[in-house]
Amino acid sequence: MTEHVKGTTTVGIVCKDGVVLAADRRGSYGDMIMTKNATKLFKIDEHLALAGAGSVGDILSLVRHLQVEATLYKMKTYRPMSVRALATLTANILQGSKYMPYFAWFLIGGYDEKPKMYSIDPVGGITEDRYVAAGSGMEFAYAILEDSYKENITLKRGIKLAVRAVNSALKRDVYTGDGIMLVAVDKKGYREVSKEEIEEILKKL
Repeated sequence: MTEHVKGTTTVGIVCKDGVVLAADRRGSYGDMIMTKNATKLFKIDEHLALAGAGSVGDILSLVRHLQVEATLYKMKTYRPMSVRALATLTANILQGSKYMPYFAWFLIGGYDEKPKMYSIDPVGGITEDRYVAAGSGMEFAYAILEDSYKENITLKRGIKLAVRAVNSALKRDVYTGDGIMLVAVDKKGYREVSKEEIEEILKKL
């Protein structure tokens, strides 16, 4: 089961003015490619994003749960859920389900008072990170991130770095492939970076 869980590559980067989450588009089960247009990045709220590596069904189930919880929180408190609160909620759900676990690793990023990102393992272990990679191509992505990440990196440069990191995994990891999806979250909110912008970055690598 674990080999099916880890197929894919997701990357998260905290920049001085926002957060970047990126992933490949290949959906695999063992050695079989199931889809070449998988969605692994999700909008939880206007300022909150999630990346998931692992079982598609488990990821989608948790995403729907979190989207509802974020909406209810806003209705009850008249303010949006913070990045830390969403990460803590996710960790609590995973911890409470560890005997019938979600087979996925989650990155949660967003912008409230400042950009933040958390990495959450399948049983609810939570870590705040400046940059992180998860999935079967994580070693290749980390090689790029550790070499090039700077503490005060701008969102524009962070987007380019995330593309480089995932692209490195695309070239070397058989479970990662079929293009790159990328989202950015800053004080203006959540946006998906266009395919054309990503292709322009790839041309210059």
